[in-house]
Amino acid sequence: MNEDRGRDVSWWGRLTAALSGEPQNRNDLLELIQSASERGIVDAEALSIIESTLQVSERLVREIMVPRAQMVSIRDDEPLQDFLPLLLETAHSRFPVLADDDSDEVVGILFAKDLLRRLLVDHQDKFQLKDYLRPALYVPETMHLDRLIREFRVKQSHMAIVVNEYGGVVGLVTLEDALEQIIGDIADEHDQQDEEEDALIREISPGEFIVQAITPLDEFNECFETHFSNHDFDTIGGIITNAFERLPLRDESIQLGGLNFLVLAADSRMLRQLKVSVLS
Repeated sequence: MNEDRGRDVSWWGRLTAALSGEPQNRNDLLELIQSASERGIVDAEALSIIESTLQVSERLVREIMVPRAQMVSIRDDEPLQDFLPLLLETAHSRFPVLADDDSDEVVGILFAKDLLRRLLVDHQDKFQLKDYLRPALYVPETMHLDRLIREFRVKQSHMAIVVNEYGGVVGLVTLEDALEQIIGDIADEHDQQDEEEDALIREISPGEFIVQAITPLDEFNECFETHFSNHDFDTIGGIITNAFERLPLRDESIQLGGLNFLVLAADSRMLRQLKVSVLS
């Protein structure tokens, strides 16, 4: 044990000595720490964390947020039976709840644990989503990440809604997103499954694919050897919505370019996920 304490003191002494040049600015400090790493005083992982910590104050929320189009959200007029499967499938812990007037207004945040706990004792016929909502935390997209982390700590929150200069919702950001900029990816038991499910194009059986509606047309055309034009639309979701001449509903299908497109997920604003089958 005394040897361990001696090593700790020695390590601290060497680090103190390495930094004794009194850096005048952030770059000087970074150079000293990098020098300490090269001399074996600071290991590579510690160096990476220190460098990321110094850089986090220069990065903005909009660089790490989940864009509005990719937010998993709920409408406040959705029946429980419609969105409960979403809670179970995504395994997310928090969901933004949007107003029922097709606007981007966030009326609150639904904690999955609050809902599931109440469902154990309450009858579903009495369910009112508004009874389970918590206030949303709003942050500007231009906020620096060090301020974001402080805001999360002060407000004791793990999720924030990101707004632009006009107050419009442009995305969401979580405490985990911010901390990962310092310490790297925080893996959990759902990460591998989430990565597979979030892939833009995922083959589920020969000739059958799950495709995210936000898949860029160039990527879709390359994968399926199709020739959909990107002159008017950027994503396959835009092509399919245009073909229906309206926003399609779940379980509706259409055939285009030798492929069958089955709508797996859509909300009142946009198409989200498709099952694509190659026609023989």
